Amino acid sequence: MYVTPEQIQQAGKANVEALLAVANAQFAAFEKLATINASAVKSVFEDSIANTRALIGAKDVQEAVGLQSTFAQPAIEKAIAYSKSVYEVATEATGELSKVAERRVAEWNEGFVTLLDKVSKNAPAGSDVAVAAMKSMLAAGNAAYDNLNKVAKQATEIAEANVAAATETVKGLAKAKKAA
Repeated sequence: MYVTPEQIQQAGKANVEALLAVANAQFAAFEKLATINASAVKSVFEDSIANTRALIGAKDVQEAVGLQSTFAQPAIEKAIAYSKSVYEVATEATGELSKVAERRVAEWNEGFVTLLDKVSKNAPAGSDVAVAAMKSMLAAGNAAYDNLNKVAKQATEIAEANVAAATETVKGLAKAKKAA
């Protein structure tokens, strides 16, 4: 059994496509993070100017102290929103990279099974047991990989639920503090 130039070209093309998919996913995540960061910096700058103007306009120390305490709540809410946005981008990027990896693993498995089938056709008599053992090992590996993916997805779902719960808790505490 020989490897043809077409097979080498096809494998190289698949590797380049996978590399480009990873690069695109990373660039999209970087672009989203840059937008989030630029927006956050602009918001902090605008808030600082508004807060400074409000403090300058304060008539006495008590009013200045009262103004400073009102500045904290919006800052906390914006920090929570920023963290949540960054987490969403990271989760999305991880999902895209996982899809690329899953496609490559599926392609590799398909190629390996095809290779095993070709080898088994040209193999000497009695080698059926070895080919069956290889296919069995591949099936076991695929099952383990699928289980790991399921566990990772469940862990991601749990982490997302925890982030949402923590966000709601902080918002609730902030509202309770504001009401008091």
